[in-house]
Amino acid sequence: MNKLDVLVDCEASQTVCIEFRKLGHNAFSCDLEDAYGDHPEWHIKGDAIDALYSRRWDLVIAHPPCDRLANSGVRWLAERNLWVELDQAIEFFNEFISYGKKGNAIGIENPIQHKHARAGIEKYHQLIQPWQFGHPETKATCLWLYGLPKLKPTNIVSGREQRIWKLPPSEDRAKLRSKTYQGIAEAMAIQWSEYLSKPPRVENQITGDLWEGVNAPYTATSEI
Repeated sequence: MNKLDVLVDCEASQTVCIEFRKLGHNAFSCDLEDAYGDHPEWHIKGDAIDALYSRRWDLVIAHPPCDRLANSGVRWLAERNLWVELDQAIEFFNEFISYGKKGNAIGIENPIQHKHARAGIEKYHQLIQPWQFGHPETKATCLWLYGLPKLKPTNIVSGREQRIWKLPPSEDRAKLRSKTYQGIAEAMAIQWSEYLSKPPRVENQITGDLWEGVNAPYTATSEI
């Protein structure tokens, strides 16, 4: 498998970053906060968008803050007059979509969004649940995928507990709610790194033959 340069943006837990490191990839997490995943040497403390364009990444996985976007917090928009913050959150989220539409491989993760967020952000490409990846819980997670395939379930289990939703108030509640499930992190690392490490396969438009490997005239839109 080819060694990939991977950026996991808006991640302080390093859950996803570490899974890519386990496979030998050159992965880094990035967040405004210090990392709490025990590997500060794999962490970029700073602005997510600056890191996004700081170099050429083979793969980016982004976890934009969902405080103002998630359906679970929609009531606070009017009660606390958070409309300006909503607009800022949408603008930030769309920076990652714009990056993907430029032909870069990126997966963007967020919970189900409320109608005001959906008015400014295009629809996701896949919805996954923890119970599809070995965790007997429910927490709908949306994925926006550019240059990447949909994740395949790895371990469908019984049990549909809403553990995250039921967490009591605490200093660590936000961190626990935002942390990627281990099974999903593993699936991202294994499936997407394998996909990006495969030789491109493209069809000769004249003969119909398939070209593989370094001789294939690969473009982002020609892979089949």
